[in-house]
Amino acid sequence: MRKYIEESIKIVLPGVIGLIGILLGGYLAVDKPFRYWSLLAAYFFPPLGKESVIPLGIAAGIHPLVMALSVAFIDIVVALFLMWNYDFAKKIPFIGPFIEKVENIGRSSSNKYSWIKPLRFIGIVLFVMVPFQGSGGVVGSILGRLIGMSPLNTFLAITTGSITGCILIAYFAETIKIVFLQNFILGLILVILILIIGIMVVVYMRNRNKVNKTRFRR
Repeated sequence: MRKYIEESIKIVLPGVIGLIGILLGGYLAVDKPFRYWSLLAAYFFPPLGKESVIPLGIAAGIHPLVMALSVAFIDIVVALFLMWNYDFAKKIPFIGPFIEKVENIGRSSSNKYSWIKPLRFIGIVLFVMVPFQGSGGVVGSILGRLIGMSPLNTFLAITTGSITGCILIAYFAETIKIVFLQNFILGLILVILILIIGIMVVVYMRNRNKVNKTRFRR
């Protein structure tokens, strides 16, 4: 009976913490809570990630630190849930198949995630910091397990990486916003340059993954 109660608490508690935190954030930290909640809800649906949700929040007038810590908070709560309920999560529709997919990629000879293993804790921190789709608390938790890190160390690495990455993104976006307000043309040029660099990185990563898959098949 005691074990059942403990397991039930571990399943329910992260969701309760997340809900309370997001509700309090909306009421205490921002003037327009429904816009804030909408952006945080959008974070759960790909392809939107921290690299898009945080700048959108800042453009809407939400303080950079509030937006950064709120998105990081979601990653941390998700990581907490998986730290306690990893095996249970594999039975949840949509989440379970996604976990198995990432596990299969991680176990294959593909080097999509292979750079993380030698770095271990630092590797997970850097992975979660990177503002690309699929680099949040869920995938970070899976990779931490695959490379043999303890659930607690994985959780701490995700917490560190998410907070650091979100704050960097938030204040970079705030800087771009200030430049836009002072000099529209210069701000537009900066945004175009960022988009070009982002597209180049995405194309490079996709081409590299295709090459790796071809080598693996051979």
